Amino acid sequence: MNIQRAKISDIGKISDLLSQVLAIHHTIRPDIFKPNAVKYLPNELESIIKDDSKPIFVAEIDGEIKGYAFCIIQKHENDNILTDVKTLYIDDLCVDENSRGEHVGKSLYEYVVNYAKTIGCYNVTLNVWEGNDSAKGFYESLGMKVQKTGMEIIIKNIGEKND
Repeated sequence: MNIQRAKISDIGKISDLLSQVLAIHHTIRPDIFKPNAVKYLPNELESIIKDDSKPIFVAEIDGEIKGYAFCIIQKHENDNILTDVKTLYIDDLCVDENSRGEHVGKSLYEYVVNYAKTIGCYNVTLNVWEGNDSAKGFYESLGMKVQKTGMEIIIKNIGEKND
């Protein structure tokens, strides 16, 4: 398996994988995620690929992309309450549904953690949607722990008009 920074030529497969993630999120939270939507247009993906503060890593087997990790380098410096830390946030990690169980996700995760170490990060963080139990279990199996919990109360029915 080869893991490297995404290239412009990878946009088509990355878009396919983004659709797989969206389908999972829509299934879990159809009140928030639209069906058959596109998270990033090709030109947006091109901009992200070129942005060193938002590296995308792809995992290839036999020249075919089997997964990706979208990352964002976050820095808190001179904040009133937060210590000066550099974090690598995993915005999105996906393994092609036909390649799950082949350790692609684990390899991507380990690559990202090692990358974070090389650029001087304090930690690696990510979010998992409640109800995505397989993703939560996967990250816990890799040693991740809950950092914080997001909570909500739904106060309006979908389609309800504002007064």
